[in-house]
Amino acid sequence: MFCLCALGYLTWIWLAMKDTNPKWVFNEKQTLGRVAEYIDNTYDAHYAQGRIQATEFIADQGLAEGFCLGNIIKYAQRFGRKGVNFKDKEYDLFKIIHYAVILLHTIEQQEGDKKF
Repeated sequence: MFCLCALGYLTWIWLAMKDTNPKWVFNEKQTLGRVAEYIDNTYDAHYAQGRIQATEFIADQGLAEGFCLGNIIKYAQRFGRKGVNFKDKEYDLFKIIHYAVILLHTIEQQEGDKKF
């Protein structure tokens, strides 16, 4: 079983961006920092009650790819429908990004060079 808290993607990206790239015009560094905060908070939320998160169990069963893709689609389709204010939209986008990070981690562990 892998631990989702070992996901180093966002931290690695954020650290690699120490000096903001002048070509970036969409506040990518700040946005990735906010995404990292959101992900950190999920480990303190109701998702983490018990020894492991449900997502960790699902991944351990070999079901992470379909689970993550399904959740990415779910949150993309509900974007702007469940809530119309900024916070609701931001929450949906953070969830999409978080599931994409988990999916990247899963693929890296299965097919990549297991850097993370």
